[in-house]
Amino acid sequence: MKEKREAIQGGARTVFGREGYTRASIDAIAAEAGVSTRTIYNHFTDKEELFGSVFLESTASVTAASLELLDRHLRKLRRVEDVEADFLAYARDWVGQGSAHPDHFALVRQIVTEGSRMPAAVIDEWQRTGPRAVRGNLARRLRELADAGLLDIAAGAEAAAARHLSLLVGGVMLETYFGALPMGADETEEHVRGAVWAFLKLYGMPGGGADE
Repeated sequence: MKEKREAIQGGARTVFGREGYTRASIDAIAAEAGVSTRTIYNHFTDKEELFGSVFLESTASVTAASLELLDRHLRKLRRVEDVEADFLAYARDWVGQGSAHPDHFALVRQIVTEGSRMPAAVIDEWQRTGPRAVRGNLARRLRELADAGLLDIAAGAEAAAARHLSLLVGGVMLETYFGALPMGADETEEHVRGAVWAFLKLYGMPGGGADE
């Protein structure tokens, strides 16, 4: 039973990511998964439930990876002189998540084109457990760094987190269409450095980078 369910979810991830929610059919998902449509309906009530299961499960995995990345890079910051180097290391890993989780971001791309036709409850839950959860955790990390005298976020941690993600992720996602198009290593590095420089120009402390 578990193997069948995993096969269905794997097939659904592929088909939803390729075809989108509206165009994806249970027949196509069954063919991709190597099961019968009856088997799918034995596990899931309908296409909406299957989509929600697949999308929210992958969201949980990506969120967990994002929080681990934040913890690994930002928890160890202790000196203002290390802020720029550590933020660069963190940012490089962050923009690499698109290639680390291609199936998930293929699903996210579909939201851009047909989000209004997707189940609203699923999209709301994705926002809550994905982007908003990550932004909230980042805000807490930035607040801790500010309390330690490593950042100046007088405007508020939530605003700083939103600005940081916009600078770091926004440009890459627009340029690559959420990972659909390649971005070369040099271009990626240039973008990462520019995003970190701009963020520290706004929120950094003297001696912590972006002083010029």
